[in-house]
Amino acid sequence: MIDVALDARRTRRMSVGTRRYVRELLARVPPAAPDLRFAEVGRGEHFGLAEQVALPLEIARLGPRLVHFMTPLAPAWRPARYVVTVHDLIPLRFPALVSRAAAPFYASLGRSVIRGAALLCVTDERNAEDLQRFFRIDRARCRVVPLGYDPTLLDAAASDERAQRPYLFYAGNHLPHKNLPVLLAAFAALPAALELDLYLTGPDDFPGGLARYARAGGAVVALGEVSQAELGRLYRGALAYVQPSLFEGFGISMLEAAVVGTPLIAADTAVPSVLQGVAQTFPARDARALHALLVALASAPQAARDRASEVAPRLRAYTWDRFSSATAAVYREVLSH
Repeated sequence: MIDVALDARRTRRMSVGTRRYVRELLARVPPAAPDLRFAEVGRGEHFGLAEQVALPLEIARLGPRLVHFMTPLAPAWRPARYVVTVHDLIPLRFPALVSRAAAPFYASLGRSVIRGAALLCVTDERNAEDLQRFFRIDRARCRVVPLGYDPTLLDAAASDERAQRPYLFYAGNHLPHKNLPVLLAAFAALPAALELDLYLTGPDDFPGGLARYARAGGAVVALGEVSQAELGRLYRGALAYVQPSLFEGFGISMLEAAVVGTPLIAADTAVPSVLQGVAQTFPARDARALHALLVALASAPQAARDRASEVAPRLRAYTWDRFSSATAAVYREVLSH
């Protein structure tokens, strides 16, 4: 008999961070739990026949003792006990910033999936608080399982990004809740004499193009898709990693930057519990406050680097292996009852 069926889908509706979560879980959790028997299930996109018909039939045929749905995007019929991961409730926090279908989904099927779970995995305590706020979920039903980083980021032989000028770095998508206009406005207002670029992963998909934010002393550079090896170099070489998001369910990029000793600047609403006190923070919608932090950083970059290097060692426990062991513990807890 299969103990745990893992929903292996990585779909277009998932963020890059959620797809990374699924990939790391599938690769790392089964080896971390040799006492449990695993199977992968699911294919296709969300909201179609593959999800609502084929997936539950596959689960029913397999007969697992437990299913792990990686998001609340799950079938209406769920023929086994299950746990579900809730990465964030951004559609309910910021309904005006997401598709019109997102909030109604959480009010209907999403609510049913969340309330029907044996336990709920969340990546940060703030997400457990949101489940209480929006769905009146008892905190005792939530298990906080922080995400992780790959220790290869710490490879002593790895090199930094070689750049023409010092640069700030942001890694992530460009969705509205990421609040990138505040970062762009703060950067564009920096003194012309300050030699500093801003690197962003992803395409130049901003209205009017990123050239409009260029300064005499630096440009905004869209890097396109970036590999994990390239990300490591970019983190290590950056003057600071900047996360302006209105909210982050966890923020893998912030953790990855912090563990290699890169100074972290973030909106006060974006910082997960494990990084509290590590990041320099600003009010999320206040470009002037972010601008002031960037000017202060540029005036004393080594002091910022020294502070970041001091806190980095205590964050290095948050590996994907730690995440895997904690996830397997959730499965065992459910299966023991």
